[in-house]
Amino acid sequence: MAWTRRYEDAEPQRVNRWLAQSGVCSRREAEALITRGLVSIDGKRVDDPGRKIAAGQTLTLNDDAEAALQTSFTAVIHKPVGIVSAQPEAGQVPAARLLTRDRLVGKSDTIPGSQDSLPALGRLDMDSRGLLILSDDGVLAKAIIGPASDLEKEYLVRVNGEITEEKLALLRHGLELDGRQLRPAQVTLLEDGRRLRIILREGRNRQIRRMCSLVRLAVTDLLRVRIGWLELGDLPEGKWRPMTANERENLISPP
Repeated sequence: MAWTRRYEDAEPQRVNRWLAQSGVCSRREAEALITRGLVSIDGKRVDDPGRKIAAGQTLTLNDDAEAALQTSFTAVIHKPVGIVSAQPEAGQVPAARLLTRDRLVGKSDTIPGSQDSLPALGRLDMDSRGLLILSDDGVLAKAIIGPASDLEKEYLVRVNGEITEEKLALLRHGLELDGRQLRPAQVTLLEDGRRLRIILREGRNRQIRRMCSLVRLAVTDLLRVRIGWLELGDLPEGKWRPMTANERENLISPP
């Protein structure tokens, strides 16, 4: 089904810029699609890479354009403890090593080879587990870990130490790391009294573990369960599945 969207901004904007800002593709990719005649406005083909779209007009990418943009590969993994998401050091096992056919849940036309290098979009340290995205999709990477990203990341965190209202208030707002104020976080004490639900809109290095350490709480288990609208769900630990087109769309252009 062709991708269609109505332009609502008051000021006209170049088509390639709008598509890039919408997270559909890069400006260069948009220009290539226009050159191939795969973009139309109000049913008329766009031939000028500098063409602008005005308020009330509808832009459509035809099916061939959609296919051209779906050449990248994205995997959703339930990373276990002991697996690294970044470049491994000697003796470490990278998360990409999990992308085998026997660990696949569901179906995929693509099984990455051992030579493929898929970067993690939002790392999990070796001692943490849960939702991890591996992808060579630049638009998706910008949406998840780009400097302007505002996607929530949700974690369930088990800690040792006394949990007080004062500590919870500091975790929510008031801590600094590396000399910089942290963005406000949503922090909730779960009913078992030992786990915290923490929702962040940033991803500093080992942020949750360092935040907890500052209030004298020691993290004993850290599970990421959500990135934006994408949930870990019932994906078994150590397994993976391909990301769907709808999931990608919801991450780059949240509903």
